[in-house]
Amino acid sequence: MALGRALSVAVTGVDGQLVEIEADIGQGLPSVNLVGLPDTALQESRNRVRSAVANTGERWPDGRVILALSPATLPKIGSVYDLALAVSVLDASGAVPGERLAKTVLLGELALDGRVRRVRGVLPAVIAARRAGLPTVVVPAETVAEAGLVEGIEVLGATSLRAVVAWLRGEGALLEPDGVVPGTQTPCGDLSDVVGQDEARWALEVAAAGGHHLLLTGPPGIGKTMLAQRLPGLLPPLSEAESLEVTAIHSMAGSLSAEQPLLTLAPFVAPHHSTSVTAMIGGGSGMARPGAVSRAHRGVLFLDECAEIGTKVLEALRTPLEEGEVRIARRDGVARYPARFQLVLAANPCPCAPARDVDCICAPLARRRYLGKLSGPLLDRIDIWVQMHGQAGTTFGDDQAEGSSTVAERVARARARAAQRWSEDGWATNAEVPGHVLRKRFTLPRESIAPIETALRLGRMSARGADRAIRVAWTVCDLREGELPTVRDVMSALNFRQRGAQ
Repeated sequence: MALGRALSVAVTGVDGQLVEIEADIGQGLPSVNLVGLPDTALQESRNRVRSAVANTGERWPDGRVILALSPATLPKIGSVYDLALAVSVLDASGAVPGERLAKTVLLGELALDGRVRRVRGVLPAVIAARRAGLPTVVVPAETVAEAGLVEGIEVLGATSLRAVVAWLRGEGALLEPDGVVPGTQTPCGDLSDVVGQDEARWALEVAAAGGHHLLLTGPPGIGKTMLAQRLPGLLPPLSEAESLEVTAIHSMAGSLSAEQPLLTLAPFVAPHHSTSVTAMIGGGSGMARPGAVSRAHRGVLFLDECAEIGTKVLEALRTPLEEGEVRIARRDGVARYPARFQLVLAANPCPCAPARDVDCICAPLARRRYLGKLSGPLLDRIDIWVQMHGQAGTTFGDDQAEGSSTVAERVARARARAAQRWSEDGWATNAEVPGHVLRKRFTLPRESIAPIETALRLGRMSARGADRAIRVAWTVCDLREGELPTVRDVMSALNFRQRGAQ
């Protein structure tokens, strides 16, 4: 009887856990048994691994092979374990020495000819390996740039099982990250492209400065989508920790490219209005994959034609809007994905959507029903509502509007003031601050909050809406570099909330 051992990583959500793979070669009829809660893809790896070993020129054992993945109670999903399974069998048969193998994590899917193929979730897996104290990780060659983003661990890339075996024997070298810093992303368009719409531009600036959610309504072609696409260009670049966090989510989603392995700009995600709850929140068979809300983490989730989106999809947004994360239970466990994003909704005022309201042919009930999918609880979580109107004579004017860089500087200064104010508690934007902190620790003068108290007394606003109005007032104050919000700042915040799309 001979035993072999190799290490890999199981990724659940964006959290990785070290997996020990043991290979036992015993007497009996030639067979391969896989234990440790493998899914269907992993069960099929028995045939892939056996063919890969044979086609690499190594000898597959003639006896009974048992492959055990530990911890046994953790569901194992996908083909990421193929490389480690093959090497553990070679270790058990004495084909490779164990010195390097004992300190190395192996990640990758094997082709029948022994090539190492790309897998999802390499970045969070490498982070988990570093956290576990392992010095080296071997990944598919296509993901070397992605894995090389993690500092404090040696990252090596393998093109084939043959190359890995040679490296373990000390007879060859594996690929290393080239050390080239990934280029920075460029925003989609500049704010100077937007002609007119001063009120909507100001609302966009306030939303960027405070991390607030935004609703834009108006006829088609007025610039709603154009404004939303320029919001990421107003947000500050992601910090190093935020970049790794966001990139790890996109690694799990399989949306990273070799040309841009690191996301440095706030992501912009715009799903189609026919999207499902699973595509929006996350899910799928086996272990849940990240949805649109998680791929928009630290960035912007733009829902165009939101009145056409299913009611269940819209209502599913309420929990991530409040908690900043989603927890998805599936057959193989519960996946947790962060989902702290800025929501931007855009909608036409009615089904016919004419350029002028006076040309509308919709019945009053049809107009009311059209935006009725946006429930009160969802609208109550929107901080800024803007109704856009056509502005005659500005489309072909010569006036040059402010560009994104100028507005982004003001946004950065306002965010710096907010971050300094809430630094003791770890909040970075006004939108993250809980309501009880706003009311008790940073109480505003009575004359400033008098309009909010009046709106509450008359039933025009909920307690949640009052807290959100105070947050927007703080953001308006930060943009003008004031110390405390004045009654004028509060009225500006209330004006954003009470205008809406009525």
